[in-house]
Amino acid sequence: MSTTEAVTTLMNGKVQIYAAAMKKLINNETFSDVKFHVGVNKVTIHAHQSILAAHCAVFKAMFLDINRETDEMQFDLVDMTPRIFLAMLEYIYTNQIRLNSDIAVDVLATALEYGLDDLRDLCVEFLIKNLTVSNACDVMQTAVTYNQNDLKEMAIVFIENNTQEVLLSEIFKDISEDALVTIIRSDKLNIDEIDLIKAVKMWATVNSEVDKKEVSLVGRNAIKHLRLPLLSLEELGALENENKTDFFLPAEFFPTAVNLNKQGNKGNPMCTVRRGTFTRPHHSQFNG
Repeated sequence: MSTTEAVTTLMNGKVQIYAAAMKKLINNETFSDVKFHVGVNKVTIHAHQSILAAHCAVFKAMFLDINRETDEMQFDLVDMTPRIFLAMLEYIYTNQIRLNSDIAVDVLATALEYGLDDLRDLCVEFLIKNLTVSNACDVMQTAVTYNQNDLKEMAIVFIENNTQEVLLSEIFKDISEDALVTIIRSDKLNIDEIDLIKAVKMWATVNSEVDKKEVSLVGRNAIKHLRLPLLSLEELGALENENKTDFFLPAEFFPTAVNLNKQGNKGNPMCTVRRGTFTRPHHSQFNG
């Protein structure tokens, strides 16, 4: 008599029903076995060790480090708000999360801190899909701060396509110098160089007041990427005269720019015409 192997097939139940059931456990004191005191006000949030440990190595290590004979299973998390912690729990318990622009960046930071790669991916996906003129600089700052290259790449593409509007947005003045450098190194910015110089000067002026520094000391790393040789000699002269009042740009920039303007230097980044640069007669020698 011949026998055949039984065929095993994985059959999936309804994901939404499972998620809805698991959601009922979030911050539910019944059957919970661990407490978190979250935020500066130490709001108590109840959770379940086995669920957290199964989904997050950081929580697993946290629980294993506790002496169960002498220590209570409760933890203080003062560097996180209850709203963000509950959002993370929603993901851990249900594999779903409701994101909005108010919490996405903080949830991303929390996902990175707790090693939740899938949650990190969802946050990045949300931020990319919801890029706007008003938040593009904030998203770029997030990408730079947390070293998220895929987010940075999409943010710079958006900024390249909407350069003038983004650089005039309220949030532009708040970005860090590192984020500013990432932006103004791009060859594809859709803005003329003279307008880019004005935008960076405005950024430096605002930040000089915040940092209580002379404008000449702010953004030294960033202004090296401004392409003065793209300007005409007349524009360079006017800019140099204007610069004598605030010394925003180092004086040595101008003779170097004039020299490159006259002689050209193909391959020099300072002579690379950006996508939005207005054409000037001397640009032909940069492309020759």
